[in-house]
Amino acid sequence: MTHDPHADQAAPAPTGAARPARVVLGVGGGIAAYKSCELLRRFTESGHDVTVVPTASALEFVGAPTWAALSGKPVASDVWTSVHEVPHVRIGQQADLVLVAPATADLLAKAAHGLADDLLTNTLLTARCPVLLVPAMHTEMWEHPATAANVELLRSRGTVVLEPAEGRLTGSDTGKGRLPEPADVFEVATGLLARAGAGTGARRGEDVRDLRGRRVVVSAGGTREPLDPVRFLGNRSSGLQGYALARAAAVRGAEVVLVAANTELADPAGVRVVRVATTGELRAAVLDAARGGGGADAVVMAAAPADFRPASQVATKIKKADDGSAPSLALVQNPDVLAEVAADRPAPGTVVVGFAAETGDAAGSVLDHARAKLARKGCDLLVVNDVSGGAVFGEPDNEAVLLGADGSTTAVARGSKALLAHAVWDRVRAHWDAAAPTGA
Repeated sequence: MTHDPHADQAAPAPTGAARPARVVLGVGGGIAAYKSCELLRRFTESGHDVTVVPTASALEFVGAPTWAALSGKPVASDVWTSVHEVPHVRIGQQADLVLVAPATADLLAKAAHGLADDLLTNTLLTARCPVLLVPAMHTEMWEHPATAANVELLRSRGTVVLEPAEGRLTGSDTGKGRLPEPADVFEVATGLLARAGAGTGARRGEDVRDLRGRRVVVSAGGTREPLDPVRFLGNRSSGLQGYALARAAAVRGAEVVLVAANTELADPAGVRVVRVATTGELRAAVLDAARGGGGADAVVMAAAPADFRPASQVATKIKKADDGSAPSLALVQNPDVLAEVAADRPAPGTVVVGFAAETGDAAGSVLDHARAKLARKGCDLLVVNDVSGGAVFGEPDNEAVLLGADGSTTAVARGSKALLAHAVWDRVRAHWDAAAPTGA
């Protein structure tokens, strides 16, 4: 299992709740069931109340004692255990989120057609909360027309079905069908819980895929400008916020291209990733993605492009001078990708979002500098981070102020970067809604 640098920094349970969020973790009968142990740990350590409901087949891979020990609750797969409590109805009715990982082809088929022959499928029928299915299976099974039709039917009803990841499968097989990493699944799940708790209408999933039919481009990470074969000019951007934006858009139904600069993060499931290194490469990739397919509906520039690059790159490593002197470094300015996209929109109505990592100084406050940048760049929305003291970079949480070109100001309280990502997409969707013809 891939090591996650933030594995010990579990996200908090939804704030403002009178009780811990009730999560049902369904586990299908696939080899990826072992990964759900890590997913369960993330939920329990962040204060959620988790009930594990495995299928009988799942218990062939991970036994009931493991699930009981990790969740602190007894585990059953049939409807007859504690039948006087009517678990096949009660568990789904009381849940705030039902998450199934892995969701096998068999489970997807049963969920799509309302079959209920065990405790988990009964729970899916009685749930009145967001339902998140995370498929894992061999590539041929995922690509089969029956599975594709089942997924489409589930999504049309508001169920969130993640795209599987690509990589090593059972045995020597490689392809699409791998369970996404637990950290990614956890981020999607907590984002759904937060949106449901915020009264967005997502409780039963009606608007979860509200970006369906939209093409969006997101940039992430920090560019590096080579100085010599071993040195470069760069910055501290980790790419976490850009990846959260891409992941949130994909969950909400958008077609997403992520232009990633020098990140070490796993590709978000269902997102096309284009990897770049320099600002010049970032510019070319963003413009190509934004202008393709009739033009992007939104371009979100969460990356931190280097403002300057060395005027020339030295072919050999620059050596230290014996006298202690340092070489001079001539710089030239890089193209302003955000301003270029805002000035020459890929399509009519394209919403352009920029990011500003600011600190206050004698010339003005963080917001003073941000408002000036918003006007200078010409974008529709600017996400402003106060990075005094190195805050935000590499951290799992974020807080920001969203400045609109229309003069609006929206503060987003400190929370996971997934929550900020959803707040940004809510604002982008509001732009689209405002621009839509009356009665559309």
